Amino acid sequence: MVNQKTEDEGTDNRVHLRRSISLVPAVSFIVGSMVGSGIFIAPKGVHINTGSVGLSLLVWALCGLLSTFGALCYAELGTSFRKSGAHYTYLLETLGPLPAFLRLWSEFIFIRPAVTAYIALAFGHYVVEPFFTPCPAPLPLIKLTSFLGVTFLVAVNCWSVSLASRMQVVLLIVKLFALVLIIVPGVMALAQGRTENFENAFKMESLSLAKLPLAFYSGLYAYSGWFALNFVTEEVIDPKRNIPLAISLSMVTVTTLYVLVNVAYYTVITEDELLRSDAVAVTFTSKVLPRMVSVVPLLVAMSCLGAMNGGIFSVPRMLFVAARERQWPAIFSMIHIRRKTPMPAVLLLSPLVFIMLAREDIYQLINFASFSRWLFIAMVTLGLLVHRYRFPDHPRAFKVPLAVPAIFTVVCFFIVGLSLYSDPWNTGCSLAVTLTGIPVYYLTIKHSYVPSRWRKAFNYCSRQLQILLEVVQQEVPTY
Repeated sequence: MVNQKTEDEGTDNRVHLRRSISLVPAVSFIVGSMVGSGIFIAPKGVHINTGSVGLSLLVWALCGLLSTFGALCYAELGTSFRKSGAHYTYLLETLGPLPAFLRLWSEFIFIRPAVTAYIALAFGHYVVEPFFTPCPAPLPLIKLTSFLGVTFLVAVNCWSVSLASRMQVVLLIVKLFALVLIIVPGVMALAQGRTENFENAFKMESLSLAKLPLAFYSGLYAYSGWFALNFVTEEVIDPKRNIPLAISLSMVTVTTLYVLVNVAYYTVITEDELLRSDAVAVTFTSKVLPRMVSVVPLLVAMSCLGAMNGGIFSVPRMLFVAARERQWPAIFSMIHIRRKTPMPAVLLLSPLVFIMLAREDIYQLINFASFSRWLFIAMVTLGLLVHRYRFPDHPRAFKVPLAVPAIFTVVCFFIVGLSLYSDPWNTGCSLAVTLTGIPVYYLTIKHSYVPSRWRKAFNYCSRQLQILLEVVQQEVPTY
């Protein structure tokens, strides 16, 4: 399923990222990045902020539609610009270097470490807690398991692109089995007439406009990852065909599965049971498949592992491209001479993830990170509109109707703006931390005010690190 050959057999011995991701691994990469801990945790967050079954299901469907609109916009951008890097590259090409750097800065400083640590902790909980039920599992052991899971995936992604890609396919199969294990009993129960939980589905008593964006944040978090393939454009075989096709297949699949999973949840468990549960999938299985209840935590843990693998595989490509554009230290644009992996960029994310794992308020950091993530996604699709206006003749192998990026951009900015009202502390802090990248940009990139001694020391450390890691600059252009 992974093509081991390069585009030019004559360059096999030269150092560059290979085009080794065909259609099936591309679909598994997107779906695997999307289906993680979110669908097993987020239903509670969506329901708390909507207050009714019908509105919750509507939010899940709208989140799928909104994510599909965004994914189609990224499909156009991915076929218009041949570079990897996703958000960073598209902002650089459409709105300029400062927005691109701020996206890079926020991703490295808190978005990716927080998201990865969150999923890693979910992985640790689902692996460890079954051994201690009904007693609470010790938190240090959970964090140690999370640490080992992240370390394993970092090692795999440093070792081989093909191995990481194959593992994503295998973990996707496990995830789909976990979802089917929920959907089939739930749909069967619904067909047998268990509709009592859907009575008065659209009650509006507890609906609040202030809470609505938080419901969308929970739902969109579960869908997040639809942009994962755009991080590795330079490694996709026939990107003009496979990127739009993989994105379209993935979005239809995931949206359908997510809505069916939530219908299954509400068919079997009541609203009160859902709100009391910290692991909705386990609560569901204990009622319909009690013999399988011990298997579900393992399936969810594997699902989390796949989502982490998608992030650890993709985001370092953003650092790789930024270093190539001279907006990040050059060492991170280097590739291992034998493994052909961007090892320095992969390793760079690990320390901040480990620091996040040591924190106690990691779950609060997800809301903190979501504001900045969706602000920049809205800016990317705004950049698509600007680029279309400025360069109408730019070749676009795949082009979405103008209404799609326009609607997506307006809705994203509306959700982001309303969240400033709903959760001013977390969103305000997120904006403030993002803006700290402005002085960094002007002091170190736009104008170099770094003392010469510091530069010499940094260059020396970079050379020693290059020797230690056995990495060099890419020898063959891949875009």
